Amino acid sequence: MEDSVFLTLSQNVFILILILSTPILIISMVVGLVISIFQAVTQIQESTLTFVPKIIAGILTMIILLPWMLNIFIARVNEMFGYIPEMIK
Repeated sequence: MEDSVFLTLSQNVFILILILSTPILIISMVVGLVISIFQAVTQIQESTLTFVPKIIAGILTMIILLPWMLNIFIARVNEMFGYIPEMIK
């Protein structure tokens, strides 16, 4: 296997991970920011207050975006399987 094929395949895997994880991370960050603002306004300093809403928001985001994520994942995996003949050479 040539180095360029391996690097291209590795790059595609990392890009796929970034594409699929970005929406969940952004939503969790926004929910955490909103809860932090709420805590600052009400002066409630409970450190565990942010965990449950972030987890619920992340799960809801995954449920809503699962069809899109699955389509992206399948397209990229099919593209990566196209590199197998080049790797065998």
